[in-house]
Amino acid sequence: MEMKKYSIGIDYGSESGRVLVVDIATGEIKGMQVIPYRHGVITETLPNSEINIPKGSALQHPNDYIEVLEEGVPAAISKAGINPEQIIGLGIDVTSSTLIPVDQNLIPLCFHKEWQDSHHAWLKLWKHHHTKTQTEKIYKLATQRKEKWMRRLGYNISEEWAFPKLLEVFEEGKAVYDATTYFIEAVDWLVSQLTSTLIRNNCSLGFKTFWNDEDGFPEEFLKELDREFGSTILDKLAGEVKNIGSRAGYLSKDWAEKLSLPEGLPIATGIIDAHSAILGTGVYQPETFLMVMGTSTCHMMMHSELKEVPGISGVIKDGVLPGLYAYEAGQSAVGDLFGSYVKNHVPNSYYEQAQELGVSVFNLLEEKASKLIPGENGMFALDWHNGNRSILSDADLSGVLIGLTLHTKPEEIYRAYMESTAFGAKIIIETFREWGMNVAKVVACGGLPQRNALLMQIYADILNIPIQISQSEYAPAIGAAVLGAVAAGAENGGYSDIKVAIQHIAPPFEKTYYPNEESVAIYETLFTHYKDMHDYFGVKHINLMRSLKKLRNCSAQTSKLAFIENK
Repeated sequence: MEMKKYSIGIDYGSESGRVLVVDIATGEIKGMQVIPYRHGVITETLPNSEINIPKGSALQHPNDYIEVLEEGVPAAISKAGINPEQIIGLGIDVTSSTLIPVDQNLIPLCFHKEWQDSHHAWLKLWKHHHTKTQTEKIYKLATQRKEKWMRRLGYNISEEWAFPKLLEVFEEGKAVYDATTYFIEAVDWLVSQLTSTLIRNNCSLGFKTFWNDEDGFPEEFLKELDREFGSTILDKLAGEVKNIGSRAGYLSKDWAEKLSLPEGLPIATGIIDAHSAILGTGVYQPETFLMVMGTSTCHMMMHSELKEVPGISGVIKDGVLPGLYAYEAGQSAVGDLFGSYVKNHVPNSYYEQAQELGVSVFNLLEEKASKLIPGENGMFALDWHNGNRSILSDADLSGVLIGLTLHTKPEEIYRAYMESTAFGAKIIIETFREWGMNVAKVVACGGLPQRNALLMQIYADILNIPIQISQSEYAPAIGAAVLGAVAAGAENGGYSDIKVAIQHIAPPFEKTYYPNEESVAIYETLFTHYKDMHDYFGVKHINLMRSLKKLRNCSAQTSKLAFIENK
């Protein structure tokens, strides 16, 4: 009897890392271990110190990522109850753009005592939003020069991308910048650690770093942005570039011993987490719109042609699958929005009632909200509590709630927030369609679709299209396992064709939500009002939002002056 073979998929999210051991013939998850990050997301003071960091910062401790490997991999293998020799490959996905400054040996600068007190020496998480000045500077020059690479990035620059973070370190932490040998995406850092070879993936470079395989980096533009910065940054972004679906290298002896894995195990080229979900859900056909729903939502589409769609987060050929263009858009707060509302605004009486019923307060709110018909709450909301990623691409935008009365109940607000995220997704789909990209199918994956039936029914009604739910909420990790099996290759018992690997490993769909005709009709009318709100606050009166952000970020005295100046 032939011995079964397995691939390891490791998914690094914003709060924890998940390790899966997957049967490459059936897709069965044999073992899983979740490792929460010891230091979480660092937003106030640096670890083991009282040093404050700027508002809007989102940092992490690189050693938390190492602990996911060192603790998670052996634990997942143990739970699987298999011989490590049965494992044929390993793949990794991480959020992006999540950057680490490292020395010539790929050791993070924050591991060095001399740099521990500088917040610029630490890992900058994707949602690090302290780069407004740099983002505006890059955008202004790029539009003045009519840079053609902007067309592949939706004609926008996001604070969440790599170059605003890089320029921030150059302008505000020059000593750290000078001491940095390489700035590297966290996923590439992990892969390079395991293989002892500096490798960069084309997915992160294309979507987050102004790079494409035809033109490379915009060197002339970067030098005009700042002569010294443009003359030095490309050396700090050096390294061999490999496409998704390729083999980055082989597991080194040291890491094989640490992880109880075979030395020389094939390691896949890294990938962005949401993009890995395409592989993990089996959604590789063009005209399929994938929603990777968690704390935020990333929207992915595959298409055979290049379309320069305004407001999206990027497009790159071979960015996920060979021969196809991968498109990305997104919403910066979805699960985070619901969680923030419940944590900060739901009264104690609801917590007490939930406890009496033996359910979570989320379940209680969902049950109460499900009894409302569309429009009954008389409210609209804009889901910009963490800025807008698509299609306005503006981190200065903030949430809006309209229609409150003295009788408004928490479940009415909760439903308005759920509807707002669905309306936001509809704006993105309409934009794709306006640019000749048909959306024939919608698929959702992640924890939210698995656990919130009302939310997904609202999405089906507002989008007016059936929504298929992936059977697993671990799509990115499964996608990473797909890449591990492809990195192994047919010669090692894996797969030489990524689509064949997907067909064997990706789980089936669990459920489909169909639009309700009565609700669709109401939501079509409500959507016209939503678009008016979207344009009013996001385009026509943008200075109002920006002045409000200045009020939040400035001291009491200076904020008043800033507000008066912007009126």
